Amino acid sequence: MPLNTSANPALPIVKDTGLITIEVFPQRHRLLVYLDHIPYKSFPVAVGNPSTPTPVGEYIVTYKGKNWGPSFGSRWIGLNVPWGVYGIHGTNKPFSIGQHASHGCIRMRNRDVEELYEIIPVGTKVTIFGHVLGEANQELKPISEGDAGAVVQLIQNRLQSAGYYDGPCDGRFRYSTTTALKKYQRQNGLVPSGVVTKAVYEKMGLLE
Repeated sequence: MPLNTSANPALPIVKDTGLITIEVFPQRHRLLVYLDHIPYKSFPVAVGNPSTPTPVGEYIVTYKGKNWGPSFGSRWIGLNVPWGVYGIHGTNKPFSIGQHASHGCIRMRNRDVEELYEIIPVGTKVTIFGHVLGEANQELKPISEGDAGAVVQLIQNRLQSAGYYDGPCDGRFRYSTTTALKKYQRQNGLVPSGVVTKAVYEKMGLLE
């Protein structure tokens, strides 16, 4: 059953207030830098593999650092993803550039991330494109308490909009999300398992 790509899932929205912005296209393995909405630089990147995808949405750069360790190359540019530590960084595996190969971060060649590091300030808006549920042919897995990520955040948003959940939509599946989900399931004729199953995705209009 295909994803409902017209479902307009709620995502973090960041107001564009800076002269410099970044756009990342995971399927194209490409990062673009814009100066006042005009393309300025383009870099090849590696992104998350299917089991640990790069988070889709709008974020901001919150930290810049150097030499975090060999796996992160010569520069680290941190993003404000609420459920984990994600960033744009260099790599000691330059052969991975152009692939779905990371644990969710955006990898760049060290020379490229060093150039990017000098261009962008903290506070830069970063837009990562894609559908929060993944590609159209991707199998949706059940999620439950203890999981984290963009799909959890989407479910929290849906539960909150429907009046079942009043906690933070932070992408972390805690007991409060389980409780809200069970209530949603009971009141919508579903088994109150506290697990986001295919039936839950369908009931929330996320699958066509």
